[in-house]
Amino acid sequence: MKNMRKNKISHKKYKFTYINVTASVLFAGLLFVKGYTPYQESEENLFHIRVNGREVGALGDKALADDLLQQARRNVVSSSDELVFLETEMTIAGETVLWGEVDPEEEVLRKMEEALRADILETMHRAYTLKINEYIINLGSMEEVRQLLQAAVNKYDSEAKFAVELAYDREREFGVYTASIVDPADQESDKGQSYTEAGVQSFFTETYVEEDVTEEKDFGDYDLGILCMNFFEEVEVAEAYLPASQITGLEEAINLVIMEQETPSIYEVVGGDTLSEIALKVNIPMDTIVEMNPDVLENVNSTLHIGDKLVITVPEPELSVTRVEQRFYDESYDAEIIYIDNDAWYTTDVVERQAPSAGFRKVVAEVSFLNDKEVSREILKEEVVMEAVPKVVERGTKIPPTYIKPLYGGRITSTFGYRPRPNVAGATSNHQAVDWATPTGTAIYASSGGTVSRAGWIGSYGYAIYIDHEDGKQTRYAHLSKILVTPGQKVRQGERIALSGNTGASTGPHVHFEMRVRGVAVDPLKYVPR
Repeated sequence: MKNMRKNKISHKKYKFTYINVTASVLFAGLLFVKGYTPYQESEENLFHIRVNGREVGALGDKALADDLLQQARRNVVSSSDELVFLETEMTIAGETVLWGEVDPEEEVLRKMEEALRADILETMHRAYTLKINEYIINLGSMEEVRQLLQAAVNKYDSEAKFAVELAYDREREFGVYTASIVDPADQESDKGQSYTEAGVQSFFTETYVEEDVTEEKDFGDYDLGILCMNFFEEVEVAEAYLPASQITGLEEAINLVIMEQETPSIYEVVGGDTLSEIALKVNIPMDTIVEMNPDVLENVNSTLHIGDKLVITVPEPELSVTRVEQRFYDESYDAEIIYIDNDAWYTTDVVERQAPSAGFRKVVAEVSFLNDKEVSREILKEEVVMEAVPKVVERGTKIPPTYIKPLYGGRITSTFGYRPRPNVAGATSNHQAVDWATPTGTAIYASSGGTVSRAGWIGSYGYAIYIDHEDGKQTRYAHLSKILVTPGQKVRQGERIALSGNTGASTGPHVHFEMRVRGVAVDPLKYVPR
């Protein structure tokens, strides 16, 4: 009985041991089944991964999920030349299971990439920023930058001789290129010389140049055409990453940068300025300037005042090109005027003694341009085919006398020119003087120095004085009450010669002041102040 119980206990023990061994073998087998994670009694062993809210799979290693996400980010970013900003949010839900099915790493990585691409925040495209002084424009490729700059060159390079060169600036911290205009033919010739050859060539070139200084070139010896070109502004190109909205297409960029844009500016009138001179300065027709400034100018004859501000809209491109050309041309020319000074004449006396005639010459000149505008010209060689005949002018050197108002005070009652005739209704008369109303007895002074030619009663003038002056003018003072000089008397400017009155054909006390040039009456107010 006892043995039977013992055997029964042993049997149960063996049975339990068998079950345990069997379970252990099965569990151990599960460890080697692909796609399953082993059971860990104390820790989570199955992790469900979500990226940006999307299920991407399950893994048996939490750290592996972080590694795969970093790899997915690298793969998305490096798949194109663009710079992308990614929305990245990963959640991991862990659990403890006896065994759990996991996804292949490659599948989880692929789904992570899909989730990241679906939630790209912004794509920054590779671009090139062209900076022209302070003006900036962005293009999609370096080739487009080169084409844009070349278009600026081609606009003025009629010979299709020059090309744009972009050189990397190694001294700059970031990727920056500088632009210049070169002649490829010159570069090729430089490449063909060794250092030694270049040195020898330089020596002989310098020697020959020194010898040729004394030799005069013939017209056929000049290298006509464009000698050199360059950008007027400082031009730089920098690499960048930008959104598509900030990148300009090539055709639009050419229109913005190369085509002339209307840039308004203000011109302030200074002393001596005339509208014609301003038009020449800014290279805009006078009519156009008038149209731009209706508040200041009525027409081309409008008077300008110092300080007037004129709006001048000058079309200019954002990128300008300078060039130097050697040109051959024929031209007519005028000889310089020859002046003959006559010390016995006043400076107002000018007589043409010989009429001019244009000459003709052949010229080689070096001409500098800013875009299409000529900025300088240097004559290198000229040959006169037909001599010009100069204009010969005889002119006086003596300073003509000045004239002053013949009285102090007074009120102008009649100016030079036509006026209603006194005491005759509807009639007019040509008044050949200026009248100042003043009380009888007011002192009258000589307007300028001269000789008294007449003094006394002179018809309708009443009491009057005539004074002849050295510059050929004559002044007359009429309607006087008293005469203080005699004919033949020399008088000085400002000397008292009479007292005002109301004699002769006069309608009230005043002084009648008349001025004649070689016998012809002129407006006195053009020569004396009011």
